[in-house]
Amino acid sequence: MRWRLRPATANDLEELVELRAVAMRPDLERLGRYDDHRVRQRLRDAYTPEHTRIIEVDGEFAGSISIRPAEDRHWLEHFYLAPHHQGRGLGSAVLRSVLDEAGAATVALNVLQGSPARKLYERHGFVTETEDPVDVFMVRKFL
Repeated sequence: MRWRLRPATANDLEELVELRAVAMRPDLERLGRYDDHRVRQRLRDAYTPEHTRIIEVDGEFAGSISIRPAEDRHWLEHFYLAPHHQGRGLGSAVLRSVLDEAGAATVALNVLQGSPARKLYERHGFVTETEDPVDVFMVRKFL
């Protein structure tokens, strides 16, 4: 499996919107929060191609990841992989690459309660900062 990250464009939005709906559906349904329109609209409202990279595997669209700079940290957002690419080490490889690029910056994210993605983040040094009934807010501080 050969993968790469490429800069996102405005033309990638609708493919990402659909991937987000597929990738998040199981967790959102489990939490009783799945809304077919809302899951898509939230990405449309927050999409910033300049902070987003498209994940390609063997030249095909496989997902996305965003790193958005903020005042005291970078936010890791919109990290989605197509279901058939999950569980094969791709998420770890992409996350490791993006964290290496972030260098000494503090990186934060939020993940849905009960999501298997939380274990991925914990393996890469993220710890829980706060949580609520829906979200777990995690941070990785460069030491």
